[in-house]
Amino acid sequence: MSGRAPYGLIAVTCAAIMAVLGFLVSGEGLSGPDDLAVKWVERTFGADTGLLRLLVLPTEAAVLIPVALLAAVLCLFGRRKPEAALTIVGPLVAIAANTWVLKPLFDRWKNTYLAYPSGHTVALVAVLTALVLLARPGLATAVIAIVGAVVLVGVTIGMIGLGYHYLTDVVGGALFAIATVCATWVLLTWAARRRAPVRSDG
Repeated sequence: MSGRAPYGLIAVTCAAIMAVLGFLVSGEGLSGPDDLAVKWVERTFGADTGLLRLLVLPTEAAVLIPVALLAAVLCLFGRRKPEAALTIVGPLVAIAANTWVLKPLFDRWKNTYLAYPSGHTVALVAVLTALVLLARPGLATAVIAIVGAVVLVGVTIGMIGLGYHYLTDVVGGALFAIATVCATWVLLTWAARRRAPVRSDG
C-alpha cells in the first residue's frame, strides 16, 4: 500500500466538506434532509427497536476493538508496522478529536448530548477505512468497501430510528473518520520513509 497519493487529497476534501456541513447545522435541530430521513425510517421500520438495535451493533466497542486488534496483530505478523499502527492510531485519533474538539466546536444538540459529528459513526468508519487501506488492491479492497458501505447504511437507519442521531450527524462522522485515517496514513508512511536506511551505491 502506498501512502503518497491520493490519501492527502481525500483527507483534505472530506475534512472540508465535514466542516462546511457542520457549520450549516451548528446549533440547529432538524435540517431538511434530516427531517425526510426520520420520516422515511419511521414509515419503513416503525417501532421495531429490536431490529434497529441490531443494526447499530457494529458501532459498539465490543465489536470494533477486537476487529482493530486482530487487524493490527495480523499486520505485525506480516511485518507491516505502519499498517499495524494505522489500525490503532487512526481510530483513536479520530474518536478523541471528535469527542473533545469537533462536538463542542459545532455545538449541535440531540436531546441532552452533543451530536455532530456522530461518535458512533466516527468509530465505525475509522476502523472500516483502516481495513480498506490495509487490504491489497483489487477484489479484497472492493469487498471490504462494499460490505462496509452496507453496514454503514444499516447503522444509519438504526441510529435515526432509535433517535440517537440525525442523518447529517452520520454523514459528518463518516467524512471526519475517512479524513483522519487517511491523514494518519500519510503521516505514518512519511515517517517510515524518513526512518528507512538509505541504500549505498558504492
